[in-house]
Amino acid sequence: MKIFVFLRSKNDQTMIQRALKEVIGTSMQPNKVMLVFGARRVGKTVLIKQLIEQFKGKVLFLNGEDALTEEMFSTRTASHYRQLLSGTNLLVIDEAQSIPDIGKILKLIVDEVEGIRVLVSGSSSFDLRNQTGEPLVGRSTTFRLSSLSVGELLSQQPVAQLLLDLDEHLVYGGYPELLSIPDFERKQVYLSELAQSYLLKDILTLDGIKNSGKMFNLLRLVAFQMGSEVSYEELGRQLALSRNTVEKYLDLLTKTFVIYRLPAFSNNPRKEVSKAGKWYFYDNGIRNAIIGDFRPLALRQDVGALWENFLISERIKMNDNLHHRAEYYFWRTYSGQEIDLIEERNGEVKAFEKI
Repeated sequence: MKIFVFLRSKNDQTMIQRALKEVIGTSMQPNKVMLVFGARRVGKTVLIKQLIEQFKGKVLFLNGEDALTEEMFSTRTASHYRQLLSGTNLLVIDEAQSIPDIGKILKLIVDEVEGIRVLVSGSSSFDLRNQTGEPLVGRSTTFRLSSLSVGELLSQQPVAQLLLDLDEHLVYGGYPELLSIPDFERKQVYLSELAQSYLLKDILTLDGIKNSGKMFNLLRLVAFQMGSEVSYEELGRQLALSRNTVEKYLDLLTKTFVIYRLPAFSNNPRKEVSKAGKWYFYDNGIRNAIIGDFRPLALRQDVGALWENFLISERIKMNDNLHHRAEYYFWRTYSGQEIDLIEERNGEVKAFEKI
């Protein structure tokens, strides 16, 4: 049976099968929390609404960015939540990271409201405020939704068409709304606005950073060094920031699913942690928007970096969509030998190298 997510625009309707839908749907259990993380605009709300449509039972859907939602949960007592959620089989909270102490609230709900299922989305890791973690240990399952993967695109189009569009995918990435934008100029505007506003929104609001200029400049420097080992000290010197501030900003960008780090693979964990590592973007389109370069591949000098970022991200998406937990590294010897991606899962180590 095929399950489709509908992506609607004024002029177009496209059906893309999101791999996580079936995985999440079969994982929802009474008195458990399903946490769906992912950057803004990757399709979390669409995915959640499709999960609601197939759910058999009474659903309460709330938007965490609505002040009324925060007010509803402000009386933190078991009796209040039992009354509020009486008769509800599935509680859904979209953008739940906006609700203070959401982890403790969800813990109380699943502990005290018999039989309730909870589905929650967030455009940043909830531990930006240490909101989950310990409160939901043993009570939650975490999923990560990214922009569209090649596997998901193949549910809509034949392999031959995907190969024809591959150059475009390497430049513009896989954000779902791009499928309903007909021309390249509008795609560029969409990605540029997304990169400069939505993706930094959680950092600026949740961590109290007033000026996004330094953050965006740091992101640009990382974008130009994508796939190369990055020195925190050098980044700090170029931006007049301390090493600690650089590390803090990079950590925040990781928790909002803009970039991710590959540490060096080593049998010595202490040595491994000490290395700066390589940085990649979850989506090629966002990376190109950050540096303001949407030229076709034939005119670019960074084609190798784009391919490397694309292939590594696709491998991570595949594991995320199958709900496989893995650790990722790169490997390099002092003599210069290198492997782009080392994947460690269930004690098995796999190596991947672009050719």
